[in-house]
Amino acid sequence: MHKLGRGHRDKVQQFIAITGASEKVALQALKASDWNLEGAFDLFYSHPQFKSFTDSRHLEELYKRYKDPYADMILADGITLLCNDLQVDPQDIVMLVVSWHMKAATMCEFSKQEFIGGLQALGIDTLEKFCERIPFMRSELKDEQKFREIYNFAFAWAKEKGQKSLALDTAIGMWQLLFAEKHWPLVEHWCQFLQARHNKAISRDTWSQLLEFARTVEPSLSNYDLEEHGHTSLMNLWSTYKKMV
Repeated sequence: MHKLGRGHRDKVQQFIAITGASEKVALQALKASDWNLEGAFDLFYSHPQFKSFTDSRHLEELYKRYKDPYADMILADGITLLCNDLQVDPQDIVMLVVSWHMKAATMCEFSKQEFIGGLQALGIDTLEKFCERIPFMRSELKDEQKFREIYNFAFAWAKEKGQKSLALDTAIGMWQLLFAEKHWPLVEHWCQFLQARHNKAISRDTWSQLLEFARTVEPSLSNYDLEEHGHTSLMNLWSTYKKMV
């Protein structure tokens, strides 16, 4: 590695510090991504050839540590213990990213298949490796496509079992969490408006459309047009909101 320039050496060290990979693997991933650090992370976590094999015994031990004593799954107490071990607040958005990687069906629950399958896909089989992956998972929120996937995943993950819509209070909490990352300036106005004037559960259509709305409509609503944006439940709500501001 002494033949590398300082910038490349720094990236190798950063890659190793975050992933726990060997210097050889770090060099392979960085060279394959043309020395783009984020691209190298994506390669490492999405391509098995860049990851070390996970030890099924270690995965079983991890699962048993967090498994509920009365059910064959990880429930709220186990997730709280996991967060303590990772030194992450249970309300931290990175736990949503963890759940997305595990393809978890329900908030505050991991089935054995979800937990072990998600960790295998991430190349994690120890708590130390899990801790090392947290910065990478947090960085995924900065990727536009991944943020969209995580945002859309959050609807089904957060809604009550058997319900088609998302309870308003839950939707507001999720929007505040997600849009704190995207820095959408209207999120608080939108949530206050819904509580005062809507007070109904949020449909999947409304949930999905809001992300595009936040991305394309100016905070002043100066470029908002009902005809252009469509006669949907979300746009009708925004028409009412616009008349109030």
